[in-house]
Amino acid sequence: MKLGLSIGYSGAALRLPVDKVQLAERLGFDSVWTAEAYGSDAITPLAYLAAVTTRIRLGTGIMQLAARTPAAAAMAAGTVDALAGGGRVIAGLGVSGPQIVEGWYGQPWGKPYWRIRDYVAIMRKVFERKEPVSHAGKEISLPYTGPGALGVGKPLVSILHMNPRLPIWLGTGTEANVKLTAEIADGWLPLGFVPRLMPMLRPWLEEGFRRAGRGKGVRDFEIQPRAEVIITDDVRAALARQKPRVALYVGGMGHRDKNFHKEMMVRRGFGEAAQKIQELFLAKRKEEAVAAVPDEFCDEMSLVGPVARIRERYRAWADSGITGLTIVADQPEAMELMANLAR
Repeated sequence: MKLGLSIGYSGAALRLPVDKVQLAERLGFDSVWTAEAYGSDAITPLAYLAAVTTRIRLGTGIMQLAARTPAAAAMAAGTVDALAGGGRVIAGLGVSGPQIVEGWYGQPWGKPYWRIRDYVAIMRKVFERKEPVSHAGKEISLPYTGPGALGVGKPLVSILHMNPRLPIWLGTGTEANVKLTAEIADGWLPLGFVPRLMPMLRPWLEEGFRRAGRGKGVRDFEIQPRAEVIITDDVRAALARQKPRVALYVGGMGHRDKNFHKEMMVRRGFGEAAQKIQELFLAKRKEEAVAAVPDEFCDEMSLVGPVARIRERYRAWADSGITGLTIVADQPEAMELMANLAR
């Protein structure tokens, strides 16, 4: 099992946990993952971390598609990879939600399925440098010929010779986009994953591999969900620490009628709780929204409790068919435990 370390995005002040990342590298972790919402970006911290590490892979979990054109995303990933010595960057991509896409980036929501497909195709063309990059897509085309264009756009080849096989992973969760991920990406950052969902998800992946052709299968693909790890004798308190984030995402990270995090909670069988959390959160009754998050919902997507409990519950993750696990952990002893379990 490959291990990743999630450091997320910053709060009001940006403080990179360099010591924690370096510890992860010493413990044999495979990757470290940044993120972005509407504050710190996902790429810049990786450039810094590239200078203070030597081996660990550097992943964006995720770069939001609306934040950059596909060419700009490829340039950023390729540049950091070159600074890091090559072969270390993973370009993790995702669409975010319509409130951020249209409200923060000023981009149309459009048709995310086709935007993802076009975006990945263009990035691969940039990395591979086989010919000047042009693309006639349903959502994105190069050269641009839409409103306001002068009509003089010229296909170009990247000046920088990037890693032609720089891996692209997708953060997706809907059936159509999971199939797309298996078809066009090198890896998957599954949204809302818990081990008991894999029997439902596996046929979606297999259909994507079938569409890809060329014999593509799970052996050519990485699957790396996320879980919080806390060593403690007070399981309920550890679960309570997760509830404000769940309430924020299920209740407020999206429109009432278009919230992927709420949809994930419903898919996992917590539909009544999801509806209540959203109603309370949108009514600005945030403490009640947090209290409405079920312990069971947090428990099955994390590894918390005494060492023996974590060790026992880890087996379900290890046996689920994933190839890696990205952990959120503040305790060095939790990182050490996971390193031992993953060996």
